[in-house]
Amino acid sequence: MRAPNIDYAQLLPVLVVFGVAVIGVLVEAFVSRENRRTIQVPLAFAGIVASFITLFFVGKTPRTPAVGALGLDTPTVFIQGTILLLAFVSMLLIAERRVDGGGPFVAEAAALPGSEEERRLLQAGAQHTEVYPLVMFSVGGMLLFPESDDLLIMFVALEVLSLPLYLLCGLARRRRLLSQEAALKYFLLGAFSSGFFVYGIALLYGYAGTVRLSGIAQAAGSATGSDILLYAGIALVGVGLLFKIGAVPFHGWTPDVYQGAPTAVTAFMSACTKVAAFGATLRVFYVAFGGMRWDWRPMMWVIAVLTMVIGSVLAITQTDVKRMLAYSTIAHTGFILTAVVATSTQGLSSAMFYLAAYGFSSVGAFAIVTLVRDGGGEANHLSRWVGLGRRSPLVAGMFAFFLLAFAGIPLTSGFTGKYVVFLAAANGGALPLVVVGLLASAAAAFFYVRVIVLMFFQQPNEDAATVAVPSAYTSVAIGLGVLVTVVLGVVPGPVLQLAQDAARNLFVG
Repeated sequence: MRAPNIDYAQLLPVLVVFGVAVIGVLVEAFVSRENRRTIQVPLAFAGIVASFITLFFVGKTPRTPAVGALGLDTPTVFIQGTILLLAFVSMLLIAERRVDGGGPFVAEAAALPGSEEERRLLQAGAQHTEVYPLVMFSVGGMLLFPESDDLLIMFVALEVLSLPLYLLCGLARRRRLLSQEAALKYFLLGAFSSGFFVYGIALLYGYAGTVRLSGIAQAAGSATGSDILLYAGIALVGVGLLFKIGAVPFHGWTPDVYQGAPTAVTAFMSACTKVAAFGATLRVFYVAFGGMRWDWRPMMWVIAVLTMVIGSVLAITQTDVKRMLAYSTIAHTGFILTAVVATSTQGLSSAMFYLAAYGFSSVGAFAIVTLVRDGGGEANHLSRWVGLGRRSPLVAGMFAFFLLAFAGIPLTSGFTGKYVVFLAAANGGALPLVVVGLLASAAAAFFYVRVIVLMFFQQPNEDAATVAVPSAYTSVAIGLGVLVTVVLGVVPGPVLQLAQDAARNLFVG
């Protein structure tokens, strides 16, 4: 039997991240607890930067570097680059230690909440440094997820990116029980969605005799198998992907997990996981099911409408800022789905631009959330944010700026992102979907403006929250979020052109 031909040079971005993750595990095994953080933090940053640099050496011609199991093309490289940039900014929040003494993570996950052991470790300033290799493993899975041209490899990537997140969600330093509940909910619902995904793979294999996306597309074009297997397979694989992006009706985990997880992990999930999941969704529906767009587009229409409307309406009723941002990200998922419905090169490029623009704004907004605190940790109830603009106008002003970007106000990246996805949808014949998106955006603007009014135009309460002074890590993360949100709103041309050039070389087998 001849050995498979694998082009390792083209796989370097993924291999570097996984290699750093393995080294991080070895550090945990052989380095003393006192010295682990000193090694893990620069190692993680170096791994992300090195992986990003290797992207520049990946060729622009679509190819299969692993015997057809992976499809490497310019849209994949754009998405991987976005993931790595957002992972770098998210890692800044994960590495923060000044805001919450010892960092955002529990000192010892095995210690019972409220026990004497936990109090002793907290007072000593201990921190789990295992979070750094866990994050790197998750980033590696995210890079592999949109590159997979084989549904089995895609499932493996899905599990590699998800399993570390299940653990990270349960490691919050404060409100341990809420954090553990979030991790359990995410794990159980994620396991169910993975089951649907695998069952869909089995049905598609029964229909096409292959799990390669190009082979499924070829079988669907010849229409030689059972349509029941094909349509059921599309639906079940779609459930697994739509769960990961947080689309309605598979969104139930999002507000609970976002609220309970450490806010640094929430930022990481809201940005990086969404980019990776949408990258895989675009690959599956554009490559494997691109010739059947008239069969799955009605389903995606309904899901996009429900996601935009429910995300925007339910956000209005929230009193917890993290839950409000969770429903906001659900609404943004619906906006991006309008570009998926376009099923065109313009739809692909606009979705990629929106993901990049939203990711940086999202990480910046959650970074601000980590700074607003009371005696028990983060002050997430909106009543504690009253009058924040009078006590800390800079922090409140930056948070208001991110909210205006989410609302799609001109001269922010949010406006440009919504404009390009709605334009792609309209050109793709989905004008009614655009109308719903505009109405949902108007509804979403209400709760964004409500928070701004609460911060700047109301007197602070006696028990109002204070603002912590961050270290350089969080300061740089917020600064990068503001900078990218401004640049992509004022001069979006270069990134838009980059996305459009990348979208023209989608690998279709």
